[in-house]
Amino acid sequence: PAKKDPKTRQSADHSMAFIVSRILVKALQAGKVPSTMDEAWMELMLSPYDYGKDALYDEATRNLMAKITFSHGGPEYDAKYPDGIPTSLDISLEGGKKISSGLVMYPSGHARNTAANLARILEHKNRLLGDLVFPDRPAVDSFVQRLVGMKSLSAAEACNVYNFDWTKMQDHPCID
Repeated sequence: PAKKDPKTRQSADHSMAFIVSRILVKALQAGKVPSTMDEAWMELMLSPYDYGKDALYDEATRNLMAKITFSHGGPEYDAKYPDGIPTSLDISLEGGKKISSGLVMYPSGHARNTAANLARILEHKNRLLGDLVFPDRPAVDSFVQRLVGMKSLSAAEACNVYNFDWTKMQDHPCID
């Protein structure tokens, strides 16, 4: 029951009903379907604002959440875990049409997913978050490049990845 009625950003981040509903609301508001799965991940990616109070209690999001039901996939799904995250999603539309994902073993973001451009999606996520705090895109890109290149840094260089001028961070209202 708590997963269907999250009251904090932490509970929302662990609520499949909230996450799916929020993404669907964003897609409906955009008025288009992204052309590829990677584009969908990037265009509909949830940001900290999607977990703020306004989003958490958004009427459209809550209305969709109320329509979501969950069912156990059964022994076939159990046998495939923990190798992957066996999941399927079925959406029933008005008029009876059904959209089905089919079995998804390794969703985008899973270490064993070979279809998604994970580096590009992660770069997008880093920029999405960086744009919240850095003063401009060059500052974001500079920071993201340090993160992307972290594997090749010496220990001393890695210790300085997060060293930057904190006084130049964007000032914005708290994301409740």
